[in-house]
Amino acid sequence: MLNIKDLHVKLEEEDKQILKGVNLEVKAGKVHAIMGPNGSGKSTLSYVLSGRDGYEVTGGSAHLGEDDLLEMEPEERAAAGLFLAFQYPVEIPGVGNMTFLRTSVNAQRKARGEEEMSAADFLKEVRARAKDLKIDADMLKRPVNVGFSGGEKKRNEILQMAVLEPRLAILDETDSGLDIDALRIVAEGINSVAQNTGCLIITHYQRLLDLVKPDVVHVLMDGKIVQSGGPELALKLEDEGYDWVEAQV
Repeated sequence: MLNIKDLHVKLEEEDKQILKGVNLEVKAGKVHAIMGPNGSGKSTLSYVLSGRDGYEVTGGSAHLGEDDLLEMEPEERAAAGLFLAFQYPVEIPGVGNMTFLRTSVNAQRKARGEEEMSAADFLKEVRARAKDLKIDADMLKRPVNVGFSGGEKKRNEILQMAVLEPRLAILDETDSGLDIDALRIVAEGINSVAQNTGCLIITHYQRLLDLVKPDVVHVLMDGKIVQSGGPELALKLEDEGYDWVEAQV
């Protein structure tokens, strides 16, 4: 599904290397978690995969299936099945949630040569997904994320992911700012989508991984993945921090 080989990335505006040879493979239906200290390159990895400006790839490759992500525009990556959930979802005043969702879904279907979803089918799909995430009809009618609480923004983003049904979902600290009830709802949404979608979860904390069980946990440090293991690795990091990993490196 996702295949990254020896990826090197630096900031465009300054000669600062952020990623220094990342190797990673995520298969369909598998959940991978990336943990690491601040400044290790976790968010940079998500930005580069999604096509954000400001970064220059200086070496290596990143493929989603047969698609070369690094040669594609951000909207082409989205149409190919890449989804990025932001740490801080943005507000879009003047654009209704339902309009945003339906336009997004049909734009991707059109890019893939598929028929657009009818209004009736789309409404049925969104209502079913929204019910699972405890999103009421009022939230669906409001402008995207405008006036939403932190938990509502994250649930709305998981709704977007559920409706778009991506091949690969990158969740950048999606547990940030959530109370325990919102965290549980978001985790249930991730679990329901992750059955058919590869997931790359970037997080600092174990609490999300208690609810979304990762198949593999990676430690990213100084621009490289320096340690990989099962869920027990995340528990050890929670208890002991990163000093022992740094000592081994």
